[in-house]
Amino acid sequence: MHDSKDIGARLRDERKRCGLTQDQAAAGCGIVKRTQANYEAGASDATATYLSKAWAMGFDVPYILTGVRQTAARESLSPEEDSVLSQYRQIPVEDQRALRRFLKAMFDDAGH
Repeated sequence: MHDSKDIGARLRDERKRCGLTQDQAAAGCGIVKRTQANYEAGASDATATYLSKAWAMGFDVPYILTGVRQTAARESLSPEEDSVLSQYRQIPVEDQRALRRFLKAMFDDAGH
């Protein structure tokens, strides 16, 4: 059994670690700020769709759900990759979306 308040607190921790306001996190995950606040307060449980979008934004979803950090993936990044990821997390959500579209177009153009 999970404790919604603990999950909500870890979700808030992750949002702050990623340098996002509740408005930015909500917009990036396709919800309204009130829903984001309810998730963080443990008043309601985050949906799988929300958690999938949060993961794409850099949230450590296994940590949110279990309290165990997933450090191995971050440690496997080169210094350049880590720098890019850190910079990405600090730009506005709208710019993150634009960057993802740009990278997808580059990937598609490369024939992948």
